[in-house]
Amino acid sequence: MSNGHLALVLHAHLPFVRHPEHEEFFEEDWFFEAITESYLPLLAMMQRLARDQVPFKLTMTFTPTLCSMLQDQMLRERYLRYIERLIDLATREIERNRDVEQLRALAEFYRENFSNCRERFLEWNGDLLAGFRQLRDEGCLEIMASAATHGLLPLLAQSPEAVRAQVLIGCDAYRAAFGADPAGFWLPECAYTPGLETIMQEANLRWFIIDAHGLMFGHPRPRRAIFAPCYTPAGPAAFARDRDSSRQVWSATEGYPGDPAYREFYRDVGFDLPPAYVQPGSISGIRKFTGIKYHRITGRDGAKEFYDPEVAATAAEAHAAHFLAARQQQLSELRALDFDPIVVAPFDAELFGHWWFEGPRFLESFIRKAAYQHQDLRLTSKDDYGQPDFQLTTPTEFLASHPTQQTIAPAASSWGENGYLGVWLDETNSWIYPHLHAAARRMTEAARAHASDADALTDRALKQLARELLLAQSSDWAFLMKTGTARHYATKRVTDHLLRFNRLFDELTNGQIDEGFLSNCEWRDNLFPDVNWRYYLG
Repeated sequence: MSNGHLALVLHAHLPFVRHPEHEEFFEEDWFFEAITESYLPLLAMMQRLARDQVPFKLTMTFTPTLCSMLQDQMLRERYLRYIERLIDLATREIERNRDVEQLRALAEFYRENFSNCRERFLEWNGDLLAGFRQLRDEGCLEIMASAATHGLLPLLAQSPEAVRAQVLIGCDAYRAAFGADPAGFWLPECAYTPGLETIMQEANLRWFIIDAHGLMFGHPRPRRAIFAPCYTPAGPAAFARDRDSSRQVWSATEGYPGDPAYREFYRDVGFDLPPAYVQPGSISGIRKFTGIKYHRITGRDGAKEFYDPEVAATAAEAHAAHFLAARQQQLSELRALDFDPIVVAPFDAELFGHWWFEGPRFLESFIRKAAYQHQDLRLTSKDDYGQPDFQLTTPTEFLASHPTQQTIAPAASSWGENGYLGVWLDETNSWIYPHLHAAARRMTEAARAHASDADALTDRALKQLARELLLAQSSDWAFLMKTGTARHYATKRVTDHLLRFNRLFDELTNGQIDEGFLSNCEWRDNLFPDVNWRYYLG
């Protein structure tokens, strides 16, 4: 028996935000910020570990919408323009703060960081997925699939064809991006309802992740709680999220990110300084985050103190050591129950770097410490490692070495507030679902009507119908309506996609497709170039 296993899972996802009709668009910054603060730092972190021959295993999701944006040439060019503006701003901040040593040093810190991001982005010719594929090929990273546009599958289940299309189109997008068949599947928001495993089995998926109560309330009850996967009646295995290990990392109140030494996310020069200075020549004039933040969390009361990267790095090292000790103790206690346990700890990838600036440093330190465990942390040769207290693994690797597991029927669940679907279904956003269900029925109707006689123009129209429906179904819009952070934009996105869908459907039904309008839709919403609308046949 081994000493136990830990699977770290990073779920990288953003909604499809691409607006070629505007020279610059505020919400595209979500994507650019994530590249700068999360995706590039995480890629660099894994490359360092691989270069130093540190044995590690990680699992990541890159959702189809995120893959589409990462592969889009227009967005790559806009990202370079974005990062060059930040380099210019940091340069001007060095001059502005020339008489305040601590602020000048921080401005230099940010200019170096932004310059490094630009250099790494160009090193990969803008193709960050190629970097992650290389890590996958080297055997240290497993990449899993997800639903086409992160649709919340239990809330789309009135139309089984729509749920099936989200899963199968998501797997097709994975193959196009990564050149292989996926083994694992990330259920958006870990939202599960009975029957999804049948669709995943059709897609030849081997495993998925649910929240703890989805497994614990299953039938029969799991004999090993959440610390072993369970096969579903249809076949794919369910791994359960360990809430204790997750809470330590993501919670701003109970976990590490709330430490006073860490960088304050919300205090940004984009809101402290005049817009004309921050964004010279910008046509929007909208205040927005720049990533230049001079203050640390400090505390709940009083003025914020200046951020010190070295002090924050020391805190990250200490938290990595604490997390290691906690996992060692947890797995040691589980091993005493006479089985080989696995702890699965999934997180939003954007937590590391974007929301928690020091997150990548914490993660790298933890992985290095976990690899050495009983060794001097200065050693770098793979021959210097002793027997670890536990092993980092991936779900696929664990199933391969532990093929015999209990079979249960999981319970409906999600990792949202209170464990179910209230975040995505309440008085702020419930109005969207009757429209989504009606559009899904129309999509199935159109697919069946043209299953045997779709000429080239009809095929294009059906593909675009699928794209507009899929984009309207994204769980992000309901989430943003609930939180109020971008309610107007989210409402407009759902409305616009449904309006375009309904016009295309009516034109298709009447046999009068406006090719100019169709071309405009294809130009705006250009993801999934080979989308298979026949999945809606059921």
